[in-house]
Amino acid sequence: MDISAFFENYGFITNSIIAVVLSSIAAGITGTFVVVKKISYIGGGIAHAVMGGLGIAYFIGVNPIYGALVFSVFAAILIGYVKLKLKQNEDTMISALWAVGMATGIIFAYLTPGYNVNLLSFLFGNVLMISTENLWLLLILDLIIAAFVFVYYKQLIFITFDEEYAAVRGINVNLLTILLLIMVALTIVILVQTVGLILVIALLTLPSAIAGMFSNTLYKMILLSIALILLFSLSGLALAFSVNLPSGASIILMAGAGYILALAGKTIARSY
Repeated sequence: MDISAFFENYGFITNSIIAVVLSSIAAGITGTFVVVKKISYIGGGIAHAVMGGLGIAYFIGVNPIYGALVFSVFAAILIGYVKLKLKQNEDTMISALWAVGMATGIIFAYLTPGYNVNLLSFLFGNVLMISTENLWLLLILDLIIAAFVFVYYKQLIFITFDEEYAAVRGINVNLLTILLLIMVALTIVILVQTVGLILVIALLTLPSAIAGMFSNTLYKMILLSIALILLFSLSGLALAFSVNLPSGASIILMAGAGYILALAGKTIARSY
């Protein structure tokens, strides 16, 4: 087979697989902290606020992912500030960001001349259409997330399990909490292209929840989460490509099925 002809006709498959691998690394690392620290609802607020950045980026004619990146980081910092400083109305702030972000995105998408329907792919995900430029951005974000966790791994463990003890040990809990939320925001931007805004929290939490059933350390949980997300993503991608189904929904179906099987297996194992 002519290699150049293959990449000309099926290069999108290669890009999709690379995107899935990069997404698995980010989601496996971040999802572990999201599940253990029980902040999935914060991730949901950030994810839906991203829609505002996507809509504005389309309106001014730049790569929508850059708009998503700015909005997600802003939402993470704002939620973190409310959580740490005001210590009240946190759920109200998250709900407001959720609604305002979605509304802003819809309005700017409507105002965009010749409205581009590709914006819908960010709602439901379409990894088969990912560009090479966005792959490079995913790689950079992956490296940032991995480097942050590598450098602050012990401190992150402390603030994840016991913030008061972490403060007693002299750890800057507030700063690390904000940085952790920013890490969640960066991961959401990565996953938006894989499964979309609507389904992003499922991929961020389900595999990590499965990994938590069979891991006794955070490090093992991260590695197992990455492996599971990669498994679910590749199998979902194969299903979508073979029978012409939406890729994002197919991936989440695999993750959901995996969670049900793991839960059933764990329950049966306990009975014995």
